[in-house]
Amino acid sequence: MNTNELIDEAVSLPVEKRILIVDSLLQSLNQTNSEVDKKWNEVAQQRLLEMRSGKIKPIPGEQVFKDIWDKFEK
Repeated sequence: MNTNELIDEAVSLPVEKRILIVDSLLQSLNQTNSEVDKKWNEVAQQRLLEMRSGKIKPIPGEQVFKDIWDKFEK
């Protein structure tokens, strides 16, 4: 099977299977550091708990990027 055939076959798969393939390929390109990933996972879990409990409120992405652009346009 050549590359084009492989791509054609992958594109014909259901979206869930394509996501799995893309994720696997990206992980193979970006080898992870398990200790760093563990720490980021801990931070993410803590933030999720804080949001769910109402301790912190999420900021919409559009607002975050607007604030960044405003900061650097000055």
